[in-house]
Order: sequence, then C-alpha cells, then structure tokens
Amino acid sequence: MTDPTADPAPGPARNTANAEPETSPGPGGRRGVRRTESGVPVEPLYGPGALAGWDPAEKLGEPGAYPFTRGVHPTMYTGRPWTMRQYAGFGTAAESNARYRQLIAHGTTGLSVAFDLPTQMGYDSDAPLARGEVGRVGVAIDSIDDMRVLFDGIPLGEVSTSMTINAPAAVLLLLYQLVAEEQGVPARELTGTVQNDVLKEYIARGTYIFPPGPSLRLVADLFRYCRAEIPKWNTISISGYHMAEAGATPAQEIAFTLADGIAYVRTALAAGMEVDEFAPRLSFFFVARTTLLEEVAKFRAARRIWARIMREEFGARDPRSLMLRFHTQTAGVQLTAQQPETNLVRVAVQGLAAVLGGTQSLHTNSYDEALALPSDKAARLALRTQQVLAYETDVTATVDPFAGSYAVERLTDGVEAAALALMTRIEELGGAVGAIERGFQKGEIERAAYAVAQQTESGERVVVGVNRFTVDEEEPYTPLRLDPETGTRQAARLARLRAERDGAAVAGALAELREAAGGTANVLHPMRTALRARATVGEVCDALREVWGTYVPVDAY
Repeated sequence: MTDPTADPAPGPARNTANAEPETSPGPGGRRGVRRTESGVPVEPLYGPGALAGWDPAEKLGEPGAYPFTRGVHPTMYTGRPWTMRQYAGFGTAAESNARYRQLIAHGTTGLSVAFDLPTQMGYDSDAPLARGEVGRVGVAIDSIDDMRVLFDGIPLGEVSTSMTINAPAAVLLLLYQLVAEEQGVPARELTGTVQNDVLKEYIARGTYIFPPGPSLRLVADLFRYCRAEIPKWNTISISGYHMAEAGATPAQEIAFTLADGIAYVRTALAAGMEVDEFAPRLSFFFVARTTLLEEVAKFRAARRIWARIMREEFGARDPRSLMLRFHTQTAGVQLTAQQPETNLVRVAVQGLAAVLGGTQSLHTNSYDEALALPSDKAARLALRTQQVLAYETDVTATVDPFAGSYAVERLTDGVEAAALALMTRIEELGGAVGAIERGFQKGEIERAAYAVAQQTESGERVVVGVNRFTVDEEEPYTPLRLDPETGTRQAARLARLRAERDGAAVAGALAELREAAGGTANVLHPMRTALRARATVGEVCDALREVWGTYVPVDAY
C-alpha cells in the first residue's frame, strides 16, 4: 500500500492542456467538499473510525439471508452469472423478431421487449394520435397477429422475456400467454417479467392511461390472475430507472421506487391477498451510473431497506418475500452524442457497478443510443461488454467483494439514511399516491435534474467530450433508420384483421370487459377472451377508458 502523504514518484511529463484541475468538486459537490450524487459527503480517506459502532451482523448478515445486504442468493455469481438481457424492439414485429434471433445467436440469455409509444399508451397504429410514432421507439403491437410474428421461431418455454409495458401491461401479458399456448407451452411454465409499474409513469415517464385508483385495481387483478394462471411470472418490475433517467439522484431513485413498492403491497393486501402469496414475485428495476461506488452502495442499501419493510411492516415470513430482486440497465441519460465511442467505456463501468451491486439481470446500452436506434454492431458490442465482465474478470469469483469496505459500508449507510428521510416525507403526504397527487416526487426530481444541468453548464461537473476533452470535428456516423412506411403497413394489417375477424364476437367480449371494469370481477378474464377473438390493444384500452376515464397530470409540488 502506498503512503498517501509521500511525494509522487517521478514520471513522464504530461500535457496539461485541456486537463481537469487537480482539485475537482466531483459529482454533485461544490469545490472543496466532495459529495455523492445523493449529497452524501465523501471523505478522501476512510479507516476503521468510519465504521465505529458498526455491527456487521445487523448491517450485513450472510449472502442470501436477512437483511440481504450482500445479495439475495448465497452463492450469487459463483454458481452462474446474471441473466444477460438486451432491450430491443423497433419497427414491425417481423423486424424485431429478426433482431431477437440475432441476440439469441450472440449469447443473450433473456429477451427484453421495447414497445413503441402508441402501444405503451394503448392506441392502435392507425389511431390519429399514433401518426409518426409507429415503430419509432419500440415495436408496434396491435393484436395477437403481431405478437405471433414477434415471437415466431422463439421457444417461449425456454426463453425468459421481460416486457417494458405499464398501463396496458395486462393486455400485452395476455397476448404473450395466448401465443405461448399456441406454441404448446403451458402458461404455468412461462418465465419473465412484465413491468406493470404505472405509479412511476405519473412521476417521471408519462405513459399513463387511467387515473391511479383504476390503475392500481388493474395491478391487483394482474397479481391475482398470475397467481392462478402464470405462477412463475414476475408480476411487476417496480422501476426507479425512468426516474433516474429524468434526473433523480440515487437516494431519490430508491426512495421513490420503494415507496411505490409499498403502495403496490398495500393494494394487493386490500384486495384480499396474503403477503406471502404475491410478494415473492415482486421485482425491481434500477439504473447503473458511472459513479461506481455510490451505485454499489445504493443497491446494497435498497435490499436492506426492502427486507426490513417487508418483515416489520407487512409481516412477511417467506424469505423470498423479503428479497429485493432487480434488473439493471446502464444509464442512457449519461450517454453522449459527442464522441459516442466513449460511451463504450461508460457502459463498461456502469455494468461493473451493477454486477458488484448484485443485480439479477442486466441490460447494457449500445454506445450509439444517444444518436439513434442501436446498430447491429453496437448491440453486439453491448452484449460483449457483459460477457467480458462475466467470463474474463474475477468479479464472479466471490460474493459481495466490497463487504466490510470502510468506504462502501459508510456510503451504504449514508444512501440508506438519505432514502429513508425521503420515504418518511412521502408517508407524511399520504403514501406514494398521495405524494404523486401533490406532485412531490416529480418536483424533487426536477430540482435534482436542474442542479445537474447547471453544474454541467458551468463546467463544475465534467462530462467527457461535452464540456471537457472535446474535439473540433466529430467522425461521421450513419444511424439505423426506420422505414417511413411502417405506420402505413401496420394500418393495412389492422384493416385486414378487422375485415377477417368475427366482429360480433369481438363486440360481445368488449362489452363483457366493460361490465367487469364497472364491477369487482377480475378484468383479465374477459380481456383474454377479447384478445383471443382478435380485439386490438387500442380497442381493449378504449373499453377501459370508457369506464375508468383518463388521468390528468398535476403540477409539481
């Protein structure tokens, strides 16, 4: 170990032009006081005094045991690596199907489906509001016909699938189930996750449809349905990722996400379910930033907070109910259009943070995503990043290698304290829904994002290639371009579908769905009947809009 007080060893002279000053404030800090993104002070050196009175039995435990600080499984990656997912979907179902086959051939072990904006908002591709958006940010799925094409030749009994869909999550999950059954795969054998987290849509992302009350009722109906029909499916992925992309700090990310999780647990309990019936299928979704040490601390703190809440507040007894299992995606918001190859380095650091933090599955962004949809080469390189971490480094050789680190344990405690303070404020405002209705979370995130923008603009926060270490000319880049006729082709498919199907059967099924929505019956059963009869995503969502109405956002707190 080198003496930090010793003079630096002589070395070659370095070019100081365009170099960072010797004293940097660091992320989120002012000059002279370095702080984490969450505002937790960072000392230049940690020693035993940093953990005075710190009890490892209370704070750490053993891997795979309460409070799960060290991970949700005893062996973690020493047995097998995390699931390597790649988030993909664009254009038509046929185009996305071709990309999925490529990813599987390159070694992807789980699919993650991106849906286009009309699908996320519950509109068909020929709806006036869908014009210009069909297939742009994900794949367009209008009916069971499209879902069949999307998974053609992909064995759904062998592949785990994650679907990033929220307000119409039940609709897309049922379409997936129907296609799997057509392949001969029983619903009880299906594995995967549907995001189904509408509360964060009101906070940060905006792809909501219905007001919070009916949306939570739909979440509870999906919980009950999957308990009986698709028991291996993860019924919700409670997401902090999108809040982080909107500007939330790590402490805000886990505080607001876990507060949403509490709201979902309370909703399920109020619907008559027992906590240990549904809690083992809850999962979470977080971001991984380049601030590696704080990100590791964030993941460890989140597991500890959730385990304590589930045991002490909700009385969960099944150890699986106490486990915060999560998927991670590297931080798209930190990718830059300037010098995009630099994003390869960012993504590698972010992926390492997720792995050292104990993620269960990981998506690594492609380096060109700040410019356009990922090219084939960029998507392959993103996957190769995970494979290098898993098979060429030694991070899978031992469980939680940072356990006992003076710095990381102190940061874990600091992030936990900051998150708990925010969660206490949310409870004072009436819980997650009450705080959403007051615009609290949205306002906090907007203030954090504005602070980052100011720091970047002033140069206090260094962004390589943007406000420091720039180049005069960027290398030319040819983005992946979508076919402008995608919307036209989807509209033609919908016209054929409506002409071919049994219109009376669809109308009858939609009438039953509206009746269930107006009562207390589980809406997923009549919804499945309508989708099997080839009702469209937009028609199903419109039937629910007629009964439940739509959400009107509020101003920030």
